[in-house]
Amino acid sequence: MAHCKDNTAVVNRLRRIEGQVRGVAQMVVDDRYCIDILHQVQAIKVALGRAESEILKNHAAHCVAEAIASGSEDEQREKFGELIDLIEKAKR
Repeated sequence: MAHCKDNTAVVNRLRRIEGQVRGVAQMVVDDRYCIDILHQVQAIKVALGRAESEILKNHAAHCVAEAIASGSEDEQREKFGELIDLIEKAKR
């Protein structure tokens, strides 16, 4: 996300997730009820999905858009290949 001007929202979201993960770790240490812990883990997964989506949108809006605007077929192919690789990894 080096090309994005303002990453504040994504960083804030990731910091909230970091706090949630620390909270879940403490729940495990405190031997809290498993279902309560699992609910929190699910919430973290949803939050990570939202962060991932935001980063992907930023990538498309900046990095991919710049590759298209450059007119360089090599650069366009590289960015498209990165997206395909990402999608393939997500399927696994």
